[in-house]
Amino acid sequence: MSEFLEALLEQEEELQFESFTNEDAYELGCIIVKHAKDVLGKGIAVHIENGEYPLFTHYMTGTSKDNIYWVNAKKNVVHHYGHSSLYVGEMYKAQGTTFKEGSGLSLDEFQGEGGSFPIIVRGQGKVGTVTVSGLAGEEDHQVAVDGLRTYLTR
Repeated sequence: MSEFLEALLEQEEELQFESFTNEDAYELGCIIVKHAKDVLGKGIAVHIENGEYPLFTHYMTGTSKDNIYWVNAKKNVVHHYGHSSLYVGEMYKAQGTTFKEGSGLSLDEFQGEGGSFPIIVRGQGKVGTVTVSGLAGEEDHQVAVDGLRTYLTR
């Protein structure tokens, strides 16, 4: 396994909650939006859900209806594989193929691009997703990771 794939799995191990509530989703979403506004100076879409229904959704100025597709397609990958959408896309690349060819999943509903990250509760597993759209895939991933890290270490 490549160092990059190992690093992505280490992020999933590091960025875990002891519990996850609707209030946690709201606070995490606000942290990510503030970071995008104050640090990046760019508009992004942020969507957090518990696997059953949305808990936080915000489309900043500069986003469009296209971001709805990307949010859904990336979070569907996390729900299907249980890993970040960036990890899944990179996993197929490491196997010498593409997400489209290797997964056999419809690109209408799934995209192995960075930006969606599993919300994991220790001892319970994946309970939801945090998804960012509006930047390049690896940047979307990093914004989600930075938001999680900020929230979990405050």
